[in-house]
Amino acid sequence: MNPELRRRLISALFIVGFFVAWELACVVFQISEYVLPRPSAALATLIARFPAIWPHTVQTLYTTLVGLALGIIGGVACGMIVGVSRTAYDTAYLLLVGFSSIPKVAVVPIFVLWFGSGTVPAVLTAAITCVFPIVVNVATGLANTEPELMDVMRTLRASRWEILWNIGLPRTMPYFFASLKVAATLAFVGSVISETVASNRGIGNLMMIASSNFDVPLVFAGLFILSALGVALYAAFSIIEHRVTFWATREDAPMGGG
Repeated sequence: MNPELRRRLISALFIVGFFVAWELACVVFQISEYVLPRPSAALATLIARFPAIWPHTVQTLYTTLVGLALGIIGGVACGMIVGVSRTAYDTAYLLLVGFSSIPKVAVVPIFVLWFGSGTVPAVLTAAITCVFPIVVNVATGLANTEPELMDVMRTLRASRWEILWNIGLPRTMPYFFASLKVAATLAFVGSVISETVASNRGIGNLMMIASSNFDVPLVFAGLFILSALGVALYAAFSIIEHRVTFWATREDAPMGGG
């Protein structure tokens, strides 16, 4: 059997085995559905109520992608400034660390005060949740650019912008995509946090209503959807990373690894 196919088959078997063990544990130990529903019960709820769940899924995906896009733009811009300027590093980096340490659930009420409840606070929460790892990795990639390459460009009388565009940014790509896969999952966290606090749509709002009604299978159905969306976005960025930074990826490394 092809080693790649065998590795993927083993991974799939482990995943299936996890859910089978979960199902058996609920049956054997007679765990109440209000405590931990069986995966089959959550899946059945997801299928039965999918028409009602779908609009919330679209809302969460929309706010996450828009917030992620804003986080990428802001993160790359800040990372470039911090990475090429020592003064910016000494000032902006500490501010970013301090801001990232603030629990995002504490920021949502401020966004609601400024923009009202709904989509905008969710988008902004997703953006600020995912921006920090992008800034850090882009700045690190620029800071670790080989001095020899920069010296060669200077001998060719390249401008600072030409050095950044032709040397700095390409060498930053592995760092950037590594942060992008982390940021994609964090963006979902930010969206759901805002939806649970200040929204009447989205998976977070759906799960809050379900938990208040003790509809635990619906809560887990929402968790399954979030997990599936996060894995799909992670996989998409991994595929793009493999195509863009193939020169920095070992053939025997895990997908998306450097």
